[in-house]
Amino acid sequence: MPSPDSLPTLGRASARRLPLLGASAPQDPSRAGIIHLGLGAFHRAHGAVHTARALAAEEGDWGIIGFANRSRSVVDPMRAQDGLYSVLELADTGTRADVVDVHRGFGIMAEDPQAVVREIATAQRRILTLTVSEGGYSVSPRTGHLDVDSAAIRRDLEDPANPRSVIGLLARGLAERAASGEPFTVLPCDNVSSAGQTARQMVTEFLDHTSAPDDVLAYVRDQVAFPDAMVDRIVPASTPGTSDQVAELLGVRDDAPVRAEKFSMWVMEDHFPAGRPAWDRGGVIMSDEVSKYEQVKLRILNGPHSLIAYLGALDGRATIPASFEQDWIAESTLALIRDENLPTIDLPSGLDADGYIEDLTHRWHNHDLGHRTRQVGSDGSMRLPQRIPTPALFHLEQGRMPALLALTVAAWFACVVPPRGFEPGEQARAMSDPDQARLQEIASRVDTPAQHARALLESGCLSEQLAQHEDFVVAVGELLTTIVTSGPRAAAADALAASLKENR
Repeated sequence: MPSPDSLPTLGRASARRLPLLGASAPQDPSRAGIIHLGLGAFHRAHGAVHTARALAAEEGDWGIIGFANRSRSVVDPMRAQDGLYSVLELADTGTRADVVDVHRGFGIMAEDPQAVVREIATAQRRILTLTVSEGGYSVSPRTGHLDVDSAAIRRDLEDPANPRSVIGLLARGLAERAASGEPFTVLPCDNVSSAGQTARQMVTEFLDHTSAPDDVLAYVRDQVAFPDAMVDRIVPASTPGTSDQVAELLGVRDDAPVRAEKFSMWVMEDHFPAGRPAWDRGGVIMSDEVSKYEQVKLRILNGPHSLIAYLGALDGRATIPASFEQDWIAESTLALIRDENLPTIDLPSGLDADGYIEDLTHRWHNHDLGHRTRQVGSDGSMRLPQRIPTPALFHLEQGRMPALLALTVAAWFACVVPPRGFEPGEQARAMSDPDQARLQEIASRVDTPAQHARALLESGCLSEQLAQHEDFVVAVGELLTTIVTSGPRAAAADALAASLKENR
């Protein structure tokens, strides 16, 4: 076939003959009812896809005005392609590509934060969705309140009329929208426990810190909904070969494609005072048990996913499938799920837990996805406080040691904040973390792996309550010592044996 560079670029003209996923949104940007913050691969492979499917079921003014955080790498090609891009779906039955056509405007938060404020204040916008990762909510892992110690929040509190953080932008935008009184919905789509409630709390605390007027506080309390939601789809990073695959399947050059597995789940509370797309007809589950689905996602998928990534990276494995194929990693992961995490979950009505776990094993074995350990293992300081403390405390308070949860923490430390003299390997070194420099400084004054683990845990990097359990601190230290002296396989064997003993 011709090289991708010789093919026509994806755009309004070339898309007429291509398979469209769902339906297009109305082309007039002024009619777009949704703002989205965090224009990355996950949103484009998940929320935008469900919106396109909803529009196929029921027409509506539900175009999306999308804002990237800092990078132009998605915004520029999507603008050049009339807002179009392709989703490359990788399944056991084969690979297919479809075009999504729901985005009607673009911006970059870091370059023009006031544009976000203006969009929120615009009456035609009725929903704001968020995929800004756990750190975007500015929750202090130490206190559970607004992280007033962070530089970004401190700066915004000093100048709330010109915010740059996500929470500051939301607060300012809602303050300006309050003048019209038009109802609005903020719908978080991140792996944050009770994300809607969390977003409401952080925005309200920000407004309180800045002495917002009573009418603004009343508007946010009475006219702005913050429904909880749970999202689930594996969306690995695109590669140069992704555009080549799209070119082969569609005969066009797409400079902003995304890859995704076939599986996709979105569960949300049905609380939208300004209306919503027909998401329930586009594959979304409307439920008043979102918190239970969140527990399933965080403890059956996310926490074990982290363990696979850290053990795999320490073992030199570049991808999740290559890691999960190692019997010792798979055995540790499944024991973590069944023996330590599943007992802590109040399952939603009708969920087949065994079927969900079985589906997960197939997803983690999918080599076509090529989900990289360095991607899954990054940002642990934002992710693990959502995944570790609650189930760990459940067992500790009943006198049991959750050894595989302790192993997850030890393996995270080994990858991202390795003890002095320990080389974790290329895959672990490639993991990034916004709190890495601070954690390295905390651990810089100790000598042994056990002291290293203690210093980090006592800093409250996971939770202050968990750090008060001396037996857990010791267990993490012992497992980190084993990783350093004997390797991750030996540490996993120790943790698995301890977990089996505790749960016999």
